[in-house]
Amino acid sequence: MLKIRDLNEVPMLFELMIDPEVFPFVRQKATTVDEFYFLTKQTLEAEERGELISRTILDEYQHPIGTINLFDIEDNYGFLATWIGKPYFGKGYNRLAKDAFFQELFTTKGIDGIFMKVRKNNQRSQKAVLKLPYVTFANDLYETMYHRVNSNPDEPMYDLFVISKEHFLSYQQFQSETDVNSDEEVS
Repeated sequence: MLKIRDLNEVPMLFELMIDPEVFPFVRQKATTVDEFYFLTKQTLEAEERGELISRTILDEYQHPIGTINLFDIEDNYGFLATWIGKPYFGKGYNRLAKDAFFQELFTTKGIDGIFMKVRKNNQRSQKAVLKLPYVTFANDLYETMYHRVNSNPDEPMYDLFVISKEHFLSYQQFQSETDVNSDEEVS
């Protein structure tokens, strides 16, 4: 489902990224394959320095279909940025990728919280975020951060969401207990 980024996947990811329904919502935009190679190389170097965490999202055939990243890591909090190619919309990959990435971040990378800023006009992303049972609407809860992400009047307005380590791991524990109880009822 996820793997560490590498330069071999650049051509396939680039073709998915430039789709008009994907491109406007990608944080690290590139308009040529060469530019995307350069951005990917910079991403790999930044991860080595501990500035971000980036993974490639794979389908069931191990083909790259998008990326999931934690940017701007500060005080064990960072900002999530995810994109998936249009042929893979609505097939559950987004949720699977997020669950796997959050598990890695919270259990092996020392991350305490993940912010998500979602454009108020991006209905697809708004719906996807609200499907996550461990997410908290954070415009008021983290008011200073909300104003920080909306400080530039020339950029779109964002809603802010947060996933805390505590909420995510509690939800995972609840899910595993529910699965065990369901298995016991079947026996």
